[in-house]
Amino acid sequence: MPFEPVQPEKISRTVVRQIEQLILRGILKPGERLPSERELSERLGVSRPSLREALADLQDSGLLTSRAGAGVFVGDVLGSAFSDTLVRLFANHDEAVFDYIAFRRDMEGLAAERAATLGTDTDLAVIDTIFKKMETAHSKRNPTEEAGLDADFHLSIIEASHNVIMLHMMRSMYQLLREGVFYNRQIMFKQRTTRDQLLDQHRAINDALQARDAPAARRAVEAHLTFVETALFEQDKAERNDAIARKRLDHELRR
Repeated sequence: MPFEPVQPEKISRTVVRQIEQLILRGILKPGERLPSERELSERLGVSRPSLREALADLQDSGLLTSRAGAGVFVGDVLGSAFSDTLVRLFANHDEAVFDYIAFRRDMEGLAAERAATLGTDTDLAVIDTIFKKMETAHSKRNPTEEAGLDADFHLSIIEASHNVIMLHMMRSMYQLLREGVFYNRQIMFKQRTTRDQLLDQHRAINDALQARDAPAARRAVEAHLTFVETALFEQDKAERNDAIARKRLDHELRR
């Protein structure tokens, strides 16, 4: 008969699986510090020896890292998504910027559809909360904070799509964006008119999601990223034109 005795799972293995699931689902994020050993053992309802065994297994696998005197942290699990060589290639070629936006438009349009359909009421509440923070940052004229919340807003939609492969892939892509590999996001939020337009676009995305209108959510995301694409193209064109104008001016001054 194709049956085998059921083996009881070790407590430490149960802890490992729970923490793995939290990392997989993006609830625990790279660089996030875990609670103290005492607090964590109490919250999990396990003994400290079992917890230590689980944490050691997770550190051996690279999912957690221990820092002397600081605690235990989620490892940089996004680091392997792109090699350093490929990141440098992205940074050195402008065409990567527009390929990146096109990729985001496809992936995030799909994520918005899924979020409108599959997201729970709590997922949509998270998205709405982040949007309200964007409105507050906008009213304070804080482009740096607003740009950071922009990334959080888009990632919250991807989280609400409940596809863990998409989640970790796009988190890695956004990490490169935060680091300025594709373009400087701060530039997008410098001009008041552009900032107003961006906020309105995010409002349209949020409204469609809260209404659970999947087609409208996808259209709103696609319209927003098309706007970003056009703005970056125009900015690049203006910079190139200005560089030529500076050469003309320098030439005239030297005559």
